[in-house]
Amino acid sequence: MGQVGHPRRVQTYDAELGAAVARAQDGDENAFAVAYRIVQPGLLGYLRGLVGDDAEDVASDAWLEITRDLGRFKGDGAGFRGWTATIARHRALDHLRRLRVRPRAGGTEQDVLDLPAPHSTPDLALESLSTERALELVRSLPGDQAEAVLLRVVVGLDGPAAARVLGKRPGAVRTAAHRGLKRLARQLGVGGENESNPSDRNGSGHG
Repeated sequence: MGQVGHPRRVQTYDAELGAAVARAQDGDENAFAVAYRIVQPGLLGYLRGLVGDDAEDVASDAWLEITRDLGRFKGDGAGFRGWTATIARHRALDHLRRLRVRPRAGGTEQDVLDLPAPHSTPDLALESLSTERALELVRSLPGDQAEAVLLRVVVGLDGPAAARVLGKRPGAVRTAAHRGLKRLARQLGVGGENESNPSDRNGSGHG
């Protein structure tokens, strides 16, 4: 059901994923099923952050395209994760255009992130993101921060890969990610209040 997990744990499956994708490209249907099982939870969680209750329908559309274009994909497991996220995002934006509404996560054309240093307050927030309540908190963040955390934590992309999904520079993503994770840390009650900078409060609204 798109459970939130720590990105380092998600990425441990990338070697298995890459091997499964290679076999699937050779026509192994069982291998494609393995790839689907690895990727789908994070992809669905990401789409829930963009289109809410329509995530399953959008994911189905995305997988139709993924299946159709699988032979064109070149890369490893991590690359496949990013490629599928890009396809899912395009399908989500198409869906939202049809509905003439904005994404739940807000500014999906904003920047995404690099992981902050270990043991920081934001890193503690990442470790706490393991429940549906936490996913709801992610969706309540400002748009750029929300999609940053969704791509990094839920999909399991590293900073450069997440930036490529949105067509942004990796160097531009740190601020949105760091602020989002610090805000989550405050909401989740981890870390110290003294780690909050006054500048982070600007425009943050209630939380």
